[in-house]
Amino acid sequence: MSLLPTVRAEVRALDAGVPLAGAKTVEGFIDDSLVPQRFVTLLLGVFAAVALVLTLLGLSSVMAYTVAQRTHEFGVRTALGAQASDVLWLVLAQGVRRTCVGVGLGLAGALVLAHLLERWLYGITATDPWTFVGVSLLLMTAALLACYVPARRATRVSPLVALRAE
Repeated sequence: MSLLPTVRAEVRALDAGVPLAGAKTVEGFIDDSLVPQRFVTLLLGVFAAVALVLTLLGLSSVMAYTVAQRTHEFGVRTALGAQASDVLWLVLAQGVRRTCVGVGLGLAGALVLAHLLERWLYGITATDPWTFVGVSLLLMTAALLACYVPARRATRVSPLVALRAE
């Protein structure tokens, strides 16, 4: 852009009738051409964030319901000598199994549908392995955190209260 006044003066010297309004650099033209792709990417990112939050709320709710249904079982386990960490890992393992199934199905679906997103990607391929690994790890970590609250609630089940409820 620092050369623009010099270029304008030179073009006017050659042909004064050439309009020079709206002169840009090549980077400016590239940036302008990528506006639709950036908008779609932003929109997809917002939808993905909303979907992640809804998924985590759903998983946490399902795990809380499962813990509530298994209160008696956790009370018996605790009465028979199970430590709080044993109950915690039991509930977390169940949540991780559910999450692994969901992530596996999601990866399979993403690989099948990746060609639809190919034209919106710039600088990477639709089947970029680091993206798939990173997103899978993000989902697994977030799901583990979503399962942690119901799992901690399961560790606080009193054997007397759980057995008396039956």
